[in-house]
Amino acid sequence: MIYQLYYWPGIQGRGEFVRLALEEAGAEYLDVAKDPSGEEQAVRKLQALLNNPKIPRPAFAVPALKAGELVIAQTANILMYLGAHLDLAPQDEAGRLWTQQLQLTIADWIAEIHDTHHPLGPTEYYEDQKAEAGKRTGLFLKHRLPKYLGYFERVLKQNPAGDKFLVGGALTYPDLSLFQIIEGLRYAFPHAMAGSEAKHPGVMALHGRVSRRPRIAAYLASERRIPFNEDGLFRHYPPLDI
Repeated sequence: MIYQLYYWPGIQGRGEFVRLALEEAGAEYLDVAKDPSGEEQAVRKLQALLNNPKIPRPAFAVPALKAGELVIAQTANILMYLGAHLDLAPQDEAGRLWTQQLQLTIADWIAEIHDTHHPLGPTEYYEDQKAEAGKRTGLFLKHRLPKYLGYFERVLKQNPAGDKFLVGGALTYPDLSLFQIIEGLRYAFPHAMAGSEAKHPGVMALHGRVSRRPRIAAYLASERRIPFNEDGLFRHYPPLDI
């Protein structure tokens, strides 16, 4: 099967969590955001999918994944599907539920990270909500960032199979997503992260372990990996990095 990933061109965003799973598995996929005809054509294809009246279960927003006749939306939902089909999740029910529980916690974390620069919502520019963003970010860095990092540190320590991965003794899709979270936080808040990393050695070791996996390392060094920028989910605004 050749998967088709639909996401906005020019940004990593939530689509990157799906890309990492596809890349790690060595799956063949078409990234519509990188349409050779250009970004305008990519957006046209994306809108055509979202507004297609023939799709009985339409997606509210991207990312969306076409897998044969299926159209799957929501990042965690896509990853649950890929986890089962690309050997990135346990086969037993308890293991699958635990894996998805971790991914949904990461989804909550992603939403809070986005709200640091857009606390009033995405309909206004960052420049129109700077004061609110400053207050929101201060609270996030002081309270929420250590809470999330501490939780995943604890998950690693309490894993009966050892502390190399979040679930069992093999890599699963939440490991890839946690790697991406750390990458993004290092870009968005380098000062704040510098003071947090030593307190969470297990999480940082997992990040390094994922980055050295052959397919992930090759992807990170390739042109397929879109650079971080100030249009994406993780944004570096110096006044917020306190």
